[in-house]
Amino acid sequence: MVDIKDKFKEVFSVLKSELLNDPAFEFTDDSRQWVDRVVEYNVPGGKLNRGLSVIDSYKFLKDGEELSDEEFFLACALGWCIEWFQAYFLVLDDIMDNSQLRRGQPCWFRLPNVGLIAVNDGLILRNHIFRILMKHFKGKPYYMDLLELFNEVEFQTASGQMIDLITTIPGKKDLSNYSLSIHRRIVQYKTAYYSFHLPVACALLMAGENLDNHTDVKDILIEIGTVFQVQDDYLDCFGDPNVIGKDGTDIQDFKCSWLVVKALERANEDQKKLLSENYGQADKACIDKVKELYNVLDLQSVFTEYENQCHENIMKSIEAHPSKAIQAVLKSFWKKIYQRKK
Repeated sequence: MVDIKDKFKEVFSVLKSELLNDPAFEFTDDSRQWVDRVVEYNVPGGKLNRGLSVIDSYKFLKDGEELSDEEFFLACALGWCIEWFQAYFLVLDDIMDNSQLRRGQPCWFRLPNVGLIAVNDGLILRNHIFRILMKHFKGKPYYMDLLELFNEVEFQTASGQMIDLITTIPGKKDLSNYSLSIHRRIVQYKTAYYSFHLPVACALLMAGENLDNHTDVKDILIEIGTVFQVQDDYLDCFGDPNVIGKDGTDIQDFKCSWLVVKALERANEDQKKLLSENYGQADKACIDKVKELYNVLDLQSVFTEYENQCHENIMKSIEAHPSKAIQAVLKSFWKKIYQRKK
């Protein structure tokens, strides 16, 4: 049996070829090569979980029936739209964060001859989403719903990015801005909508469902997405770098991490002072002091308790849903992330 991921990648090649021959623009050899390189470097390099979950979710909604070739292709096309969406945001996010690396290689804007041309490249990647949707979904009864969905999630994601950026003004390291409610808002809007709600919403639309009838599904997915980011924050400090594939940087980067928010909740005045003096410093001794305080405050146990409580609440919400197919979709998402180590 051909691996689903391989078939998914075959659809990428088809979509990329269509985009490089889009009749709305008269390509030169140089411009075609440039866009090819933009797409190849930024779109297919991740784990592809978001894109693949459109196919998985649609299969569950079809009660495990074998998908026709057309259904499979369309589910893949929507999955790739989400991967393009992520690529567009990451290209711009890396510029805003002045990052060096993404997925173990230099950020796109760091490459020779790219620089701030990457801003326009991000916009081209964004436009590719709507070119794909127009080519393959125009004429479908849910075409307008798809456009509205991607438009809304893009607005939510950009707004989440804004909260993240303005919470810490460069040069003003003030931990008093950080709270659980701010952390939750950043996570919900910047990550959870596009990573968890969007793939399932695409599958629901393909299955002929009205999204207004599934706000409960969205709420559960946002909850799962929030736990996913809390796990990321936890693993950044306590995960094994050999397992997660990178060294944590949240402490030196002064990130509004779940761990620092929890530490601020539990710390006495002296401990808060220690946090203020050392959080956001690149010096290893400062990072070690913060990690030591996290251990004193027993944040590993606090996290375990949080994750277990979420497991109980999320499973209860899922099992209360009247549709077994939707239960299966939600359980598959939760199973992938519960107690993950990377």
